[in-house]
Amino acid sequence: MRMFAKICTPDGAPYQSCPRVILAQNLKRLSDHGFSHMNIGPEAEFFYFKDNSGPALLDQAGYFDINPTDVGDDVREATVFALESMGVPVEYHHSEVGPSQHEIDIRYQEALRMADNLQTYKYVVKEIARRCGVFATFMPKPLPNENGSGMHVHLSIFKDESTNAFYDKNDPQHLSGTAKRFIAGILDHAREIALVTNQTYNSYKRLVPGYEAPVYIAWAERNRSASVRIPLYKPGKEVATRMELRFPDATCNPYLAFSVMLSAGLDGLANETKLPEEMTMDLYKLSNADRKKLNIQALPHDLFEAVEVAEGSNFLKEALGEDVHGKLIDTKHSEVDKFRLHVSDKDLKEHLIL
Repeated sequence: MRMFAKICTPDGAPYQSCPRVILAQNLKRLSDHGFSHMNIGPEAEFFYFKDNSGPALLDQAGYFDINPTDVGDDVREATVFALESMGVPVEYHHSEVGPSQHEIDIRYQEALRMADNLQTYKYVVKEIARRCGVFATFMPKPLPNENGSGMHVHLSIFKDESTNAFYDKNDPQHLSGTAKRFIAGILDHAREIALVTNQTYNSYKRLVPGYEAPVYIAWAERNRSASVRIPLYKPGKEVATRMELRFPDATCNPYLAFSVMLSAGLDGLANETKLPEEMTMDLYKLSNADRKKLNIQALPHDLFEAVEVAEGSNFLKEALGEDVHGKLIDTKHSEVDKFRLHVSDKDLKEHLIL
């Protein structure tokens, strides 16, 4: 059994700093634009390690490997059984690119229900792992020379229960004008929302070129180096037309993360933001000069830059409320200082002889 509830003040009013209240209030804004709901489908990756003392691998399985190479398969199956018994529908599960890395995909849901299910998912993944004698972590970058764990978020908005507002049969990418302006809004605010979608110091160690993590703010149909990808359209699957935001990770608070994604998209609709040109080339191979010519910005380099960008964002203040925005900035400034003051083994190895 599980229960979710909003936090209220003593007089019964919704508490404005409750993340679930913030998402519910942002979702109400959809009706102002003639929409009924937003569907979300996150792909939250994680690692299984032998214990929590360090990143000791269970296996060397790769993408979609099976038993006996994929030692974590039995743990994933137990996790899927537990999730479905709690009413959380699962579509797929498989080993990921990195060794001991895994993914269990929850079936897409309306955004508020998905935020509830994602919180449940993260708890169940870790709890079932513990009962099976292993340790699960959603840490974005636990292994320095392997792919990190992200949470690609598939997103679409609907006019009613069955009409996908992102679909247009006459467009080459089958994207409506609504979809293009919504995506443009998210790209326009990507640097600001990064603090919410990628909340930890370690998050930015995943967002580096060369490890399948998007760094550059652009979109394309088949380009996995872009921060927004458009999954391939399949005839008869108009309801599945969607965007995929590729830079978030599962350390985020899903209520706040979904709130800023929606707010950025609605801002694009309200301002009729124009979608930039599609970037089909490998963005990692472009020089800094080439990216400047193409006006391609990068996500924040580290948590400090993310905090600095978010601190001056009026958009974030409106999406989250000034109280939550202020608390988030203060908390993350403290986290930056904690890591900045830490002297690592790498520091000693490189600089002790100076």
